[in-house]
Amino acid sequence: MRIFLVRHSDADAEIPEGLGDEARTLTAKARATALAHFSSLGERVGTVQLVLTSPLARAVQTAQLFAIAQRHEGPLKAHRCLLPDMPVGTLEVLLNEHVGQDLVLVGHQPSMGAMASHLLGMQSFPKPVNPGTVIALERSDEGIVVDPSVTPAPIPARLLFYAAPGQPVFESL
Repeated sequence: MRIFLVRHSDADAEIPEGLGDEARTLTAKARATALAHFSSLGERVGTVQLVLTSPLARAVQTAQLFAIAQRHEGPLKAHRCLLPDMPVGTLEVLLNEHVGQDLVLVGHQPSMGAMASHLLGMQSFPKPVNPGTVIALERSDEGIVVDPSVTPAPIPARLLFYAAPGQPVFESL
């Protein structure tokens, strides 16, 4: 299973009148930068089965740009576990629902960095997760069996690549 963690691109600083922070949308510059960045990762990403996004406007727009750049024709769905205030552990439930599928998860910081470190079995993610950053991981669908009477613990994922807009792509941390 491949997991692509994507931090939403830069959003307008102004909160739309009469609405909350969740309605902030991407800047025009961020849309252009994100589309170019995601397009440059085309061969590295390949085909994914599902794009899941935080329901906040800036994340949905980022997910749409990712899907367009990758020519993704499958589902793009909002999921509450990708909201900024959700605990990282809720990710495990989501991943277990989609075992064997390659997924894109679009969310916010510090959640994306926390999810990356959680999946990699690290205390913290050693790189900045700037707007538009893609962290690609591969995780086995098998688990580590410590006690046969207990559900297997997941095997830590391995990093495929780390790609921040405007920077070289790294295949190791």
